[in-house]
Amino acid sequence: MVIKHILGLFSDPKREWAEIHKEKCSVGRCYCSHTLFLAAIPAIAGFIGTTQIGWRIGAGEPIKLTFASGLTIAILYYITMLIGVISLGAMIRWMGKTYGAEQPLSQAVVLAAYTATPLFLIGIFQLYPILWLNMILGLPALAFTVYLLFTGVPIMMEVSEDRGFLFSSAVLAVGLVFLVAMLAATVILWGMGISPAFTD
Repeated sequence: MVIKHILGLFSDPKREWAEIHKEKCSVGRCYCSHTLFLAAIPAIAGFIGTTQIGWRIGAGEPIKLTFASGLTIAILYYITMLIGVISLGAMIRWMGKTYGAEQPLSQAVVLAAYTATPLFLIGIFQLYPILWLNMILGLPALAFTVYLLFTGVPIMMEVSEDRGFLFSSAVLAVGLVFLVAMLAATVILWGMGISPAFTD
């Protein structure tokens, strides 16, 4: 079912959002069948990429994380994505009242989870941690994620297209705030001495 929805979101998003909406998937079922699985892709790929392949600065030797450091970061990365999806879902439900959308939390979390699908899938390229390559591949995935958000909000939250556009814009702004907050938390943790350990 999850693979069907993923393929449907890439081939005909509006039709697939309508199918997802009809299912009335619970938060637990959505998490177990979709989010827990897909969020592991970037975490595992990033762990392998940073500990086994490493990245280069110029023509120097590859820089790699130690196994323990890479594993810790991968676990925190995974947990952060899981918390991010449910937090964004809660924000979508809370903001829905402003736009006349009285949907249960499950619908909002499912919307957040399926909207993030392209970002989860593109995470496979973290196996090869080259910044410019990941940026080139990540930008189209980010653009498609925004497109899924703008097509999914009116259907999942049962609002008009006009309200859906404004609602989606607000959700996008909240998502960017979450991203900045995560980056700030990373800087604070590094400043406190909780930083990655590199191999010799």
